[in-house]
Amino acid sequence: MNFSGEVTATDEMIKGFGKSIFDKIEIKNNVKVELFDEFGNLKECREVHNATTVKGKYIIADQLLDSPTIAKPGWMEIGTGVPGDTLLGAYAPGSRSAISTKTRNNNVVTMVCTFAAGAGTGVIIEAGVFNTAEENAEIMLASASFAVVTKTAVDTLTITWAITIN
Repeated sequence: MNFSGEVTATDEMIKGFGKSIFDKIEIKNNVKVELFDEFGNLKECREVHNATTVKGKYIIADQLLDSPTIAKPGWMEIGTGVPGDTLLGAYAPGSRSAISTKTRNNNVVTMVCTFAAGAGTGVIIEAGVFNTAEENAEIMLASASFAVVTKTAVDTLTITWAITIN
C-alpha cells in the first residue's frame, strides 16, 4: 500500500510472493504389480495410477496428530472385482498380507507387499492398502484396478505402492 491508500501492482506481487490461492496438497499414487513364477522369473508387470479413498485421506491427516486415533496402513489385499471406496469389490480369500517394507524418501512413501505362492490365487484385477489385518475389512487407504494378472498356486505377486504427497 502506498501513502495514498492505493495498492500498486508491485505491492501485490511482493505480498503474494511464494504464495498462491491455488496452492493445495495432492496425493498421487502409483502401483507396480509384478507376477513371478516359481523360479523367480518375471511373468507379467503392470504399472497403473490409482485412487486415494476418502477414508484414506482421513488416515493421512490423522497421522499428523500428536496421538493419532486411526491405525496406520500396514496390509495389502488383492481381488477379482472393482474396488469401492472402503473395500475391494471381490477380495481374494487368504490374500490380506502384511506390507514387508515401508520407506519414505522426502514426500514419497513406498510400500511393498509380497503375496506368496498359494495366497490370493486366480484372476486378479484389483488391489488395496488397508489399516487392519482382518480380511475384507475397512479402512482402505488406496485402491487400484489393472489388467488381468492370473496368479497360479505356485506364483508370487509383488505390489509396490508409491504414495506421493505434493
